[in-house]
Amino acid sequence: MTVWVRGAGRGSQSDQGDVGISRGKLVALGLLAAFAPTAIDLYLSAFPEMTADLGAEPSGIQMSLAGFYVGAALGQPVFGPLSDRFGRRGPLLVGLLICVLASAVAALAPTLAVLVAARVVQGFSAAAGMVIGRAMVSDLATGNSAAKALSLMMVISGVAPVLAPTLGSILGHLSNWRGILWGLAVFAAALLLLVALGVKESHTRERRAQLKADASGLGRRSALGSRLFLGNVFTMAFSAAVMFAYVAASPFFYQGMFGMDPVQYGLMFGANAVVIVTINWYSARLIGRFSVRAILVAGVSVMVAASLVFLLLGLAGIGNGWLIVPLFVAVAFSGAVLPKAAALALAEVPHVAGTGSAVLGTVQFLVGAAVTPLVSLAGEHTAVPFAIVLASAAAIMGISCLAARPARVLADGARQR
Repeated sequence: MTVWVRGAGRGSQSDQGDVGISRGKLVALGLLAAFAPTAIDLYLSAFPEMTADLGAEPSGIQMSLAGFYVGAALGQPVFGPLSDRFGRRGPLLVGLLICVLASAVAALAPTLAVLVAARVVQGFSAAAGMVIGRAMVSDLATGNSAAKALSLMMVISGVAPVLAPTLGSILGHLSNWRGILWGLAVFAAALLLLVALGVKESHTRERRAQLKADASGLGRRSALGSRLFLGNVFTMAFSAAVMFAYVAASPFFYQGMFGMDPVQYGLMFGANAVVIVTINWYSARLIGRFSVRAILVAGVSVMVAASLVFLLLGLAGIGNGWLIVPLFVAVAFSGAVLPKAAALALAEVPHVAGTGSAVLGTVQFLVGAAVTPLVSLAGEHTAVPFAIVLASAAAIMGISCLAARPARVLADGARQR
């Protein structure tokens, strides 16, 4: 696989003068993106132990999860613009250093209040890796190449939700919940070392000066408010909302409705994560044969159709295994939608890729935080609230995708500027 960066001109793939994004750099960016899902999933199995140890209610321990979401949503609009102004590497290193310290405080937290506060700061600082990683891809690649790079980066980061629950259980068995959170601190420290030693600046001072001369601030602001940028932002955000709803509802859905034990639930959750990563990887291979937009539309169409089938079966009261099939399909095809929508959105704002990436991430986490509490309103023995939330998110995603239809598409699927 060759991922091309800017050579003779934007979007060009000349045979001479172009430099590929190395697999090593993609792995590094993928690991940066993997920290957030790892921080979310790694300690879920320790919630009962944390409740007893800290003398808290289950809802209080869940606040540590919500705190991470809030921090991640707040951090992205801070680190994105900072990386546009001062370069990617400096803000990324600062964010990772803060993340290491916050992770250590969380592991040592003597009270629930300290734990929640540390998790907010952890999420805030971890946002640097998410937002700046996407921006660095946008710095180095355009059009189909950017979509391929984002897809492959998400394949790497997508392994995290597959491995994190199992790894968390192992760490918890060997130590306790504090050992699990120390594992996150070690992960953050390893990322800090990796960036310090192996990641170069992709948004150089010369490039920042050139982009500042090439485009006015008004033009950049209008691009961030354009129909094409916002349409793709909301396509990505509500595709992610399907995933957030699934993560929140799946324990009740699989264990409450279908009577699965924790091991069976873990296997089902892991199987769905594997399929998401597989579809992500395969859809990246299709880029070039089909435009990025065409692959996005196909993925959105499958997600909308499967979500509607899931809703109809839920409303009909069908509770057998057939109910699992459309849910599995709807969630799996988010692997085709998320990176493609992100690539098309960032292609609209090349002069402020950090800020554009921040908008993507902030909207994604805010929408996810909004839908998460809605999926279990009627208890754990009915799929109707879950199905309504899932179908509603998919419908908004479909409408957003239609709104982002470009007036003119180039041969490589990128809109002509």
